[in-house]
Amino acid sequence: MVSVRSKEADSRTDESAHIFFDTLDAYRSVVIDRMREIVPAKGRYVSALYGPMLDYPLREGKGFRPALCLAVCEACGGALAHGLDTAVALEMFHNAFLIHDDIEDASESRRGKPTLHAQHGIAAATNVGDALNMLALQTLLGNTGLIGLERALVVIEDVSRMARESTEGQSMELGWVYEGGGKRLGLRDYLLMCYKKTTWYTCIAPMRLGAIIADVPDHRLHSFIPFGFRVGAAFQIQDDILNLVGEEQLYGKETNGDIAEGKRTLMIIHAMARSGEAVRRRLDAIYAKPRERKTASDIAAVLDAMRAAGSVDYARGIAHRLSHSARRFFDRRLHWIPAGPHRQFIEAMIDYMCARRF
Repeated sequence: MVSVRSKEADSRTDESAHIFFDTLDAYRSVVIDRMREIVPAKGRYVSALYGPMLDYPLREGKGFRPALCLAVCEACGGALAHGLDTAVALEMFHNAFLIHDDIEDASESRRGKPTLHAQHGIAAATNVGDALNMLALQTLLGNTGLIGLERALVVIEDVSRMARESTEGQSMELGWVYEGGGKRLGLRDYLLMCYKKTTWYTCIAPMRLGAIIADVPDHRLHSFIPFGFRVGAAFQIQDDILNLVGEEQLYGKETNGDIAEGKRTLMIIHAMARSGEAVRRRLDAIYAKPRERKTASDIAAVLDAMRAAGSVDYARGIAHRLSHSARRFFDRRLHWIPAGPHRQFIEAMIDYMCARRF
């Protein structure tokens, strides 16, 4: 009986994953098609500006944020046509963030290829990111003809909060890198940074925007904040884990890049808290070094400390707790979302956050 139940559970999991990825691909296709229509394809600025705008979006990305926006919109009774430009704007904001984030982190690769600043230089890449942000805002202003002035302004207001939360969270993370070793952080610090930097623009805002476009009442919109926090924090922890143990071809960024950049992931926070004084001093010294001065032996020492402390397993446990809490919250507080393929996508997304390999 045990093996039969196990096979049935595996079958349900496989079916859920199949639905999730098929839906993700379908949404990504319509978003990319619409983005191609919006980004200028002719004129003197194409080679230096508008062409590079499409570089990251056309790489093997998931298009998760616009898909989540459109799925929630349709799940709540809205029309895909009404949500499409907002979803496209989210993808533009996301890729602008990635361009600037890669520059700030001195990252070398993105989605399996050299970063935009490595190809075109920091100044040109920064300009492309700035222009993507402006084009995203222009796209949102076009919503007035689709969903009316009032809802279009509410969408822009939510996007404004998303941008503020994300940049505040990014400033926290960059501050920890700048301060180097010696600063003691805990789980609450890490989760606050995740809440601001990751969860608002990865989960909370996309879901709220989809619901706003579908004209969901205000008293129901708030539930997407605690739900999105749980899911988005699990997403970020899994992303940090993949940076250590993921396959680079699937993951799309250089492995151990977070250590090289000096990022305070949950694993290094845990390892510093659980290690002896001598190991902590070594870790502090390594994290005080700029990226270009960290050696292969430094990276190895950090990985050894994490293994000895069981830090990856600890982080996985936190991610799973967040995912399980998100599932319970969804069932209890978002039960009003009707059953159907779009609700199934949102449910499958909860499991994907901890199970993903890329």
